[in-house]
Amino acid sequence: MLKELYIENLAVIEKADIEFTDRFNVFSGETGAGKSVLIGAINAVLGGRVHKDIIRTGTERASVSAVFDSIPPFVAEKLAANGYPADGELLIKRDVCADGKGQVRINGMPATAALLREMTVGLIDIHGQHDTRILTDPANQRELIDANADLKDRLEKYAVKFHEFSALSRKIKQLEEENSEKDERIEKLKADIDAVEKLKLKKGDEAAVSERLDRARNLEDITNALSGAAAGISGADDEPGAADMTDSAAKLLNSIKQFVPECIELAGRLEALTVELRDISADISELIPDEDSEESLQALEEKMSGILWLKRKYSLETDEIIDLCVEWKKELAELSECDNTLAQLNEQRRRLAAEVKTAAEEISEIRKKAAEKLTAEISEQLRFLDMPDVRMHFEITRGKITVNGMDNVELMISVNRGEDMKPISKVASGGELSRIMLAIKSVSAENDDTPTMIFDEIDTGISGRAARKVGRKLSEISGKRQVLCVTHLAQIAALSDNHLLIQKNTDDKRTYTTVHSLNHEEKVREVARLISGDSSDITLKNAEELIQRRDSSDE
Repeated sequence: MLKELYIENLAVIEKADIEFTDRFNVFSGETGAGKSVLIGAINAVLGGRVHKDIIRTGTERASVSAVFDSIPPFVAEKLAANGYPADGELLIKRDVCADGKGQVRINGMPATAALLREMTVGLIDIHGQHDTRILTDPANQRELIDANADLKDRLEKYAVKFHEFSALSRKIKQLEEENSEKDERIEKLKADIDAVEKLKLKKGDEAAVSERLDRARNLEDITNALSGAAAGISGADDEPGAADMTDSAAKLLNSIKQFVPECIELAGRLEALTVELRDISADISELIPDEDSEESLQALEEKMSGILWLKRKYSLETDEIIDLCVEWKKELAELSECDNTLAQLNEQRRRLAAEVKTAAEEISEIRKKAAEKLTAEISEQLRFLDMPDVRMHFEITRGKITVNGMDNVELMISVNRGEDMKPISKVASGGELSRIMLAIKSVSAENDDTPTMIFDEIDTGISGRAARKVGRKLSEISGKRQVLCVTHLAQIAALSDNHLLIQKNTDDKRTYTTVHSLNHEEKVREVARLISGDSSDITLKNAEELIQRRDSSDE
């Protein structure tokens, strides 16, 4: 709990060293004396946003320090996990400088405002005037139920499953959008693949086709030349060829070899030449094109035309088009598989949707039971706070499934006998909202471990007997945890264990605000001022009576 607060050069406060008791601490003072500055100082040591304009005029730095003791275990664990000493007291110091810079220290070690904010969650619960407006927001009403139902862990697990479902739904939607263009893409891929495969292309085909095309275009010349060459060697149409002539010449030489021995060698050479010529003629004949087996000029022209068309269309070389065709086939296979993938994802989404719905329904049932219990507890507190005819319930209806579940929550209330219950935002006055919030805080005090609760003008819109009841309730809460309260009402101030007076003083040059704890006599005078604005004997007597009655019953 908050043990001590030291303030220096913060707005109208030059210096203030404030000690708190562990029970019911009250701040009072004239309007404009600086009560809001104290709340701002506490917010600063909790990591709240602080602007340099808060620095007292004429100074370069404002400083706020706070000492806490009896630190909750979960806060000590966070401190220790971040390397800060967490045994015994907790000292927080926050400096704000005129140059816009500042310093934060936790137990003497440097920190950031963001880390300070994280470390101090759970130390103090501050209820300000705006909180009653927050109470009229259905989202906050749902969170109120959740906090009292201890739904945090269950909601976190549900949120993980809900986000998984949402991510899957987005993926399916994207695939479906892509699918709307899938058929058109498939048709284009098939056409492109067919155009390439129809030509039966292979790497290096363009050069080979070009060569065969040149041959086909000159087929007649090739055939004539080869046929003529073969005929010249082997003979044709009873015309002897070169081979016949060399054979005849060899025979003539052999006929005279007994007379001219030199002819033996020459005849042998001619015989060998005849064999070679006949082999050459045979090889030439093998090269003569067979028109039945030759590729037609038209087919080759069409293939080459197809190759050139593909090159123009894709602005790629033939081998690159073949590689691209391989990629097209892969994409076509993936697109063809897409329907199966989408079916599997939809089935997965159906399973997740069922799990999310079941989890949301379970959360809804827990909320309904918790809402009934919470309503009864708040109603009991409100009857004590002088609202005996109040009737209320949390109207929980099924809505769209979201990350928070499936419930729409509306706090319905009737504050006067015989009136129908309506949304709290349309029925309750400022004073009634203040008491309802106090009743909620009182119930919450039973369900959380926050050691300190601060109420900033919880007395808005109330007076008389209701104010006395509010004071008693605050005093009752202080039996379980430390309470700090800013008030304008004598009925509340009279019940305090520690009354702190915020007093504005002026001299010829400056305004100074001081804060000091009142002894009994000073407290009587301050309570008298709160009653009527003066300290007459009658008012002082009334103030004394109010203070003396702090332990008496109002029933």
